Amino acid sequence: MKFIHLSDLHLGKRIYDYNLLEDQKYILEEILKVIDDETPDAVLIAGDVYDKSIPSTEAVELLDEFLFRLSRRKLEVFLISGNHDSPERLAFASRLIASTGIYLSPVYDGAVKPIVLTDEHGPVNVYLLPFIKPAHVRRFNPDIQIDSYNEALRVAVEALHIDQSERNILVTHQFVTGAVRSDSEEISVGGTDNVDAAVFAGFDYVALGHIHSPQNIGSERIRYCGTPLKYSFSEAKQEKSVTIIEIGEKEDLSVRTVPLHPLRDMREIEGTYDELTYRPNYEGTNVEDYIHITLTDEEDVPDAIGKLRNIYPYLMYLDYNNSRTRSEGMLSDLEDIEHKSPLVLFEEFYEQQNGRPMSDEQKAFTREIMEKIWEEKI
Repeated sequence: MKFIHLSDLHLGKRIYDYNLLEDQKYILEEILKVIDDETPDAVLIAGDVYDKSIPSTEAVELLDEFLFRLSRRKLEVFLISGNHDSPERLAFASRLIASTGIYLSPVYDGAVKPIVLTDEHGPVNVYLLPFIKPAHVRRFNPDIQIDSYNEALRVAVEALHIDQSERNILVTHQFVTGAVRSDSEEISVGGTDNVDAAVFAGFDYVALGHIHSPQNIGSERIRYCGTPLKYSFSEAKQEKSVTIIEIGEKEDLSVRTVPLHPLRDMREIEGTYDELTYRPNYEGTNVEDYIHITLTDEEDVPDAIGKLRNIYPYLMYLDYNNSRTRSEGMLSDLEDIEHKSPLVLFEEFYEQQNGRPMSDEQKAFTREIMEKIWEEKI
């Protein structure tokens, strides 16, 4: 049985005020071409379908069109909500839509029932577990101590009561320990959203969403397929792809990828203003990519971003790398901030303000408050 694994479409996303809807429409067309070439039995979409819990009309229309075209191909489609989605909105009319072969994860209620597919080797059980927080699981397990995401996932997975003699697939949206993040992902408080891969031990394949970089966790059995598009310049060197999973008999699994080619790539270039505006240096390159330019001029160029957009119309971001910025530590400081958790940033701020580091008691209190805010955040 063949599956296509997608996730983190983030429909409706904007970067530096650029609306990516045209790019997203294009890449969904590319994905449909892959589906037509591969003729899978089912498509797994592992959350963060939208970029916001209240998506734009255009984003909703784009998902509607994509799901309609998938349904016309007589595919089974399994879709869950991620941390960016509203589970209630995404689950609307799910029971009615299921009659078309499109299965939307309901709001988590403590009881996840599998959708069963069958081939010559027997049943394949597909479980849809949307993004959950400890509070979601505690609600249905008041007698169990659940203080972490790892505990929440352990309890939620144990409640599935999977038959390990059969083939089982889990579609879920969480941060599994060891995964490499990108800058475009939401950073939790000090890694509190970490989930140990061991909680997924009983599954033949775990289709993960949440992390934007395609990667396996431990083995190809647990995998993030990554985003279909680059959503930050930290992803500029990644190759985006569609993950293809083929499951034969029990323990017989193969995983491969098919590359995706966007309407506009995302690139970083560096040089002086004169170098980057010298025609022979940019002729033959795709100047209509989304660009981050780092100027190395020692003096600021007046209206540099406006002038450079005459050549690079989708210039998203401009900064400088020169003796001044290096001495001030501006570039390295910005890069460090992007990769630090809110808890670490607060600790550094406290030390700057008070001239001494936080005590262990203060750190514990701050972490507790931050975790409570993080868990309650929509």
